[in-house]
Amino acid sequence: MKKYWFLWVPLLLTSFTILSFQISEQKIVDKAIENAGGTKYDNAIIHFTFRGKQYQSTRKKGSYQLERYVSTEDGLIHDVVSNFGLERTIENCPVKVVDSMVTRISDGVNSVHYFAALPYGLNAPAVQKELVGESIVKGIAYHKIKVTFKKEGGGTDFEDEFLYWIRKETYTVDYLAYKYAVDGGGIRFREAYNPRMVNGIRFADYNNYKTHDLTVPLFDLDKLFEKKELKLLSKIELEDVYVHTDVNCC
Repeated sequence: MKKYWFLWVPLLLTSFTILSFQISEQKIVDKAIENAGGTKYDNAIIHFTFRGKQYQSTRKKGSYQLERYVSTEDGLIHDVVSNFGLERTIENCPVKVVDSMVTRISDGVNSVHYFAALPYGLNAPAVQKELVGESIVKGIAYHKIKVTFKKEGGGTDFEDEFLYWIRKETYTVDYLAYKYAVDGGGIRFREAYNPRMVNGIRFADYNNYKTHDLTVPLFDLDKLFEKKELKLLSKIELEDVYVHTDVNCC
């Protein structure tokens, strides 16, 4: 039996390495969420303004409401996405949303809240995480976490692909990139700035960059960023951020 031991050693080492790799990506994300607010997200009302529209999220024991208020010529439109689906009112009067618009409206509300609450959503059941490497950006070391989504529970954009640069020292999400398929497809790279803690939850604004070359792997966007080969498209800025934790209702 001893003569076969040398055959088992590489297999054991390989299995250990794979297991460690899988554990590491989850621990990295867990630490990032913990440092950004952790369990405070689970029982909180978060309000902010983004591009002139008011947003509010309410979470309590697995229940959630994601809201958006938009002033229009027809009056104040209030959209609510919750565990029960989409509801819309105009000037407090319920209105029927045509089936063809339900997904578009819900995705629009969800998307803004998702990015505002990062990295909280990275432990959602449909999220598939993979530690794909490390890199140095502006002299700082990062873990690279790739995120894809299961078809079941992953929403209409489950085929989108994300990459997060999580700083090794502080476990903050300093950069992120994503590739999407709607409207002809595109690639975005975001650089976080103006990080701040509001009542125990971390928020950041972003410089939003793009590239016209849709064949570029997300993995390589940090290199293009440092070479200044990405074009600044817009700024993602959250204003009037308010957080109330330990809510009693949802």
